[in-house]
Amino acid sequence: MNTFRLCIVVAGLHLATAFPSQAADHQIGALFPLSGPNATYGDIFMSGADLAVDHINADELLSGELSLRYEDSQALPQRAVVGMTKLVNVDQVPYVLSAFTGVSKAISTLAQRNQVVAVNGGGVGPDLAQLGEYFWNVIPLANLEVRGLVPYLVEEEGLKNVVLIYVDDPLGQAIRTELETELPTVGGTLVDALSVPTTAQQFSGIAAKVRAAEPDAVYIASYGAQQLQIVKQLRDNGVDAQLVTYSGYSVSEALALPESEGLIYTTQSVDYDSDDPVTKRFVDDYTAKYGRAPTAYNVNYYNAVRLFGLLAHALEDKGQAVTGANLLAERMATDSFDLVGGTVSFQDDGTLVAPIQINIVTDGAGQPVATVDVAD
Repeated sequence: MNTFRLCIVVAGLHLATAFPSQAADHQIGALFPLSGPNATYGDIFMSGADLAVDHINADELLSGELSLRYEDSQALPQRAVVGMTKLVNVDQVPYVLSAFTGVSKAISTLAQRNQVVAVNGGGVGPDLAQLGEYFWNVIPLANLEVRGLVPYLVEEEGLKNVVLIYVDDPLGQAIRTELETELPTVGGTLVDALSVPTTAQQFSGIAAKVRAAEPDAVYIASYGAQQLQIVKQLRDNGVDAQLVTYSGYSVSEALALPESEGLIYTTQSVDYDSDDPVTKRFVDDYTAKYGRAPTAYNVNYYNAVRLFGLLAHALEDKGQAVTGANLLAERMATDSFDLVGGTVSFQDDGTLVAPIQINIVTDGAGQPVATVDVAD
């Protein structure tokens, strides 16, 4: 009888090794503005992230299905903390997509404390590189955008005297600091810096101050509906100086604004015509699915989700659990990743550095005019 039981146990062990364990589904989270004045960004971010989920599941990259759990941040730090708390404590996700500088800073403490990876593909405040080992950036930060742009403005375009209009939050304050630092190095001057509250929508008084300063260029550091109103009201109030801004303007609604014609803005550089298989698949499938060409934000959130897929796949191959701590360790142990735009590597602070592309709005679309390599 004992011998019979032993045979049953041995047979059971052989069966357990002959068949793989049950596939494990994976869920990650995202804190995007799904309502409010910045909901346009949420739609843009989701389209890139959702396509990456489609591709990961179609390729059976993971043992089970990958899904995305969205929480509405409204681009507000307090709302984001509520959403992050739910994603961490209720949904127990190991990986969360974030956006906007203020939101990212607000949720970074929760990410660090709970060993949950947070990945930013939209906020560009330079201090986002200093939020701890569990906070990663797949977008060049504002210091790199400004660093790439300033020499072009001053040396190529002869636009030496700049007025800054900036939203009074971490993003705007960071861009002010960068302009104050970078302009003098190439013979430029920050003539004035005009702050506006995050909720402001009337800018005739700001326009009057800009006219009085007579700048060569006006740099706008804002986002969402507010940045469109600034551009429109500057032009409506007789400001004819060159308008300049950062990658937050690279959304179709902003580019299509008639007053945007001729505006200069920066983005990360991505060769959308590349034959690289990851990039080509992304561009072809994004265009087919959404009926429009992708932009840098679509790339960033596709890459953020693809990065999770690659890391989780590697962990599953090693028989390790897909936790935030293991995802961090795997990222640090991996030299490079094949993402949209090419093969990339992370710096020690969890940030990617990419060349900066300078664009001019022409007929409602951004036309690249220069690409600049920048060092962090």
